[in-house]
Amino acid sequence: MKMQAYMFMGVSTFFGLVAALYAYWAWVSEGSVEWTGTVALIVAIAFGWMVGFWIWQSARRSEHHHGPPPEERLDGEIAENAGDYGFFSPHSWWPLFVAMAVAFTAVGVAIGWWMVFIGGFALMLTVIGWVFEYYRHEFEH
Repeated sequence: MKMQAYMFMGVSTFFGLVAALYAYWAWVSEGSVEWTGTVALIVAIAFGWMVGFWIWQSARRSEHHHGPPPEERLDGEIAENAGDYGFFSPHSWWPLFVAMAVAFTAVGVAIGWWMVFIGGFALMLTVIGWVFEYYRHEFEH
């Protein structure tokens, strides 16, 4: 996981260099900083470093308790990573309904705030339905 952390932090650092170049270029050509793109690049720096730092800290804690994972060791074998990676629903309709609720809410920002409230309510219901999908009918525990 450390390699993924380094990649996030490296790309974020690249965004920092691009943000500085972008702000400088806008200043030279227009006489003022173009704030939309500069702020977007600065937010990309912050988000990338936030995710990279979290992955790096998780890798440190995991290595402290379990040792380095096979993909981080030079002698690691592919078979060491065999096993379950989790349960993935093969036939769920809930992601579609959640996506439609998100789209309705996003369109509501452009059309009218009444749609945002309806979309937020629909989003809340669909997320609850998706989370508790396997606690009903034939799947209940």
